[in-house]
Amino acid sequence: MIIVTTEILIHVPIDVCFDLARNIHLHTQTVWKHTKERTIEGTTKGIIGEGEYVTFQATHFLIRQKLTSQVTEFRRPYLFTDVMVRGAFKSLRHEHTFEDVHGKTLMKDKLIFEAPFGVIGWMTERLILKNYMKRFLEYRNQQLKIFAEEIGKR
Repeated sequence: MIIVTTEILIHVPIDVCFDLARNIHLHTQTVWKHTKERTIEGTTKGIIGEGEYVTFQATHFLIRQKLTSQVTEFRRPYLFTDVMVRGAFKSLRHEHTFEDVHGKTLMKDKLIFEAPFGVIGWMTERLILKNYMKRFLEYRNQQLKIFAEEIGKR
C-alpha cells in the first residue's frame, strides 16, 4: 500500500474551494489532457455529494481504464473522501481536506492505494505509480488553483 500526500494554498474561501474540488466537469478539465478523462456513469455533471458515485474513463499508460468511486465521507466544507468501488487498483481511497487559513484555503490530498498482482503490483507501486499519482494530483491541484483564483477575482 502506498500513501501520496499533497497540499496547496488557494487564495479563495474554503466553501468555494470545497465546491470547486467536487465539480465533476472541472475535474475532467483540470487533469492531464493526454488521459482524455471523461465521465461515463453516475454523477456526470454538477457537484458530487455524499453517497454519490461517478465513473471516469481515462487512458493511463496507453490503456483505457474505468474507475468508479463513491463519496463515502462528507463534512462540508472541510472533508470529503471518495473510495474506488470498481477499477484497476486493488484498493484506492482519496481523502480531500480543506482548512481555512485567514480567508484562503489549504487544500490537502491523501491518496492511499494498492495495486493488484502481488509482488509485481508491489514493485509497480513503488517504482512507477507513487510518483505518477503524485504528479497527477499536483498538476490537477495547480490547475484547480489557477481556475479558483481567476474566478475569485471576479
